[in-house]
Amino acid sequence: MAVLIDPPTWPAHGTVFSHLVSTSSLEELHAFAAAAGIPRRAFDEDHYDVPERRYRDLVAQGAQEVAGVELVRALIASGLRVPARRRAPKLRAALMTRWDALLPAVPGLGRELLDRWAEGHREYHNPAHLLAVLEALDVLLEPADEPVRGAVLLAAWFHDAVYEGVAGQDERASASLAVQRLHGIVPDAVVRDVERLVLLTATHEPAPEDRAGHLLCDADLAVLAGAPEDYARYVAAIRAEYRHVPRQAFTDGRRAVLKRLLGLDPLYRTTTAQAEWAGRARSNLAQELESL
Repeated sequence: MAVLIDPPTWPAHGTVFSHLVSTSSLEELHAFAAAAGIPRRAFDEDHYDVPERRYRDLVAQGAQEVAGVELVRALIASGLRVPARRRAPKLRAALMTRWDALLPAVPGLGRELLDRWAEGHREYHNPAHLLAVLEALDVLLEPADEPVRGAVLLAAWFHDAVYEGVAGQDERASASLAVQRLHGIVPDAVVRDVERLVLLTATHEPAPEDRAGHLLCDADLAVLAGAPEDYARYVAAIRAEYRHVPRQAFTDGRRAVLKRLLGLDPLYRTTTAQAEWAGRARSNLAQELESL
């Protein structure tokens, strides 16, 4: 575990800046920055931008000096690097394109939802997660799913539209928001199904015959089957969202979540997810549980 800093060579706002990163977790990075008096607004998704005048005292406080290329390599190796396509401006544009294909008549609603997903307190339940769920649905949806496709996609957009970190309450508030915003825009039957699907993400336990629920729940849990670096980024982001929770309390709660997920049988319901994701997901969950 280490915090790295590269030389101040990046010009902006009349000075030059260094990058400050962690080799292990965003929790470690945020803690170091807070102790050093670096404001949270200096954080840019996977690093802090710090002005040249702070360079020497940050090194004195424990940041390790490395060349820029070494810092980038270490950030990639840590699994914490946010790829360019998932950075805010490009991400928002990509998501708006998807929204316009779904409900082109109400672009304002798409913008409202993206504003909600981009709220500052979110680290994992953010636009990158929304895109990941939609991309997972690209994989899971089949031609025979056309009757439920619209409701499933709308439920994906609304399922974490309200997020305060309170399990159950967030899902209920998101479902209520969906009912309010979709009324009069899509048929009432679709509104009811979106509400039901959003509520289902609180447990991820759809009924055996609930194809729409299978699709949404599997897409929401697709992150569990990520490559090691992606899973590490997910774990770090979850911890960052709960930074206000003491470490032991968080560990106890996270252990319970992991056991519950491992206890789902099956973890994934769609044939595609079972074949492509289940083994990797269970391995990731088991390894994280063992690490706690």
